[in-house]
Amino acid sequence: MKVVVMGAGVIGVTTAYYLAKGGAEVTVLDRQAGPGLETSYANAGELSYGMTSPWAAPGIPLKAVKWLFMKRRPLFIWPLISPTMWAWGAQMLRNCNEDSYRTNKSRMVRISNYSRDVMPDLIAETGIEYDGREQGTLQLFRTEKQLKGSRADQEILAEYDSPFELLDQDGCIAVEPALAGVREKFVGGLRLTADRTGDCRMFTIALAERCAGMGVEFQYGQSIRAIAVENGKVAGVETEIAGRITGDAYVCALGSYGPKVLNPIGVRLPVYPVKGYSVTLPVVDEGKAPQSTIMDETHKVAITRLGDRIRVAGTAEIAGYSNRLGPHATDTVRHVIGDLFPGGGDISRAEGWTGLRPMTPDGTPVLGQSRVGNLFLNTGHGTLGWTMACGSGRAVADLVLGKKPEIDFDGLTADRYGG
Repeated sequence: MKVVVMGAGVIGVTTAYYLAKGGAEVTVLDRQAGPGLETSYANAGELSYGMTSPWAAPGIPLKAVKWLFMKRRPLFIWPLISPTMWAWGAQMLRNCNEDSYRTNKSRMVRISNYSRDVMPDLIAETGIEYDGREQGTLQLFRTEKQLKGSRADQEILAEYDSPFELLDQDGCIAVEPALAGVREKFVGGLRLTADRTGDCRMFTIALAERCAGMGVEFQYGQSIRAIAVENGKVAGVETEIAGRITGDAYVCALGSYGPKVLNPIGVRLPVYPVKGYSVTLPVVDEGKAPQSTIMDETHKVAITRLGDRIRVAGTAEIAGYSNRLGPHATDTVRHVIGDLFPGGGDISRAEGWTGLRPMTPDGTPVLGQSRVGNLFLNTGHGTLGWTMACGSGRAVADLVLGKKPEIDFDGLTADRYGG
């Protein structure tokens, strides 16, 4: 079987790996010059199994209004004249209730837990290095209100068998010793012990090299113009340089850009780009640097240790397909690293980045068979693409190859959107 995978980010490359492992002849197309150069390039570095939750949750609309008035706010909304944006936002608001939240979270956890379980096998099989650590995520609370509010999260974590520890100030410092110098700035934390960390792009590059050694063909610099459909099936992918590229089956893993080629063929998905920012800086003092991931609950900023670097990521900006990195875009993430880990990294040498997260209004990615016979989907992971990559890649590959996936696809497919 010949399979064409559209997209060479972490989702597309993991899918290609499992397809090739299953015996398929695989071609991967991407408009960039190499793998992992868009959303996978400089994300937070979190493998957030314990923090897998939809953004659409009870109370979020009110919180979002408050965030808009914060000096260093985690959310920006630019009121574009875009029916697509407003329709997506309305759908998200309709999911901000208890019943929808529990349904959507259960679907998301199904994927992330599966990814957590299969990723160690992939690492063992390939031996790839990606600055990985297994020291959990510390959700840091600056106020007693945040600490008390975490009780609901603790109940949900227990319900889904996600291990955690509730820590006081001393407990937080025990797992992140550098916090001793700023202990007055937080009251406690919730540590998610099963979470891991690692450089998503380093992983994607290494896995792409492994795939190439397995016979996977990567065609870079290939912008996709359209998907050609004939008699209810994909007949080929039209590219700007190579023309039509054909296969027996096709997987769309184009993230935020998927709707641009899917909508014209009647596969309409409410996947919308939500812009995020990060900075990466070198460690200059080991004793003042983080050891794993710390999530600042107030600013919704993640600080992650990646080898001899620190990645600081956050902010959600709804601004269409803009990739502009303005002069003050990373002010919030820079403030948080300086506030919690002063002297740990060299902020003057920080490299800024921005990327578009492919978000669905219910938080759950769109996986599996589409309404077009031989077209499969692996998109819409939002901020959790790195977390869910191995699980969704393996499950979708199994489906393409005619094997029974090890997870239930109920509620994960485009059927829930009529697509």
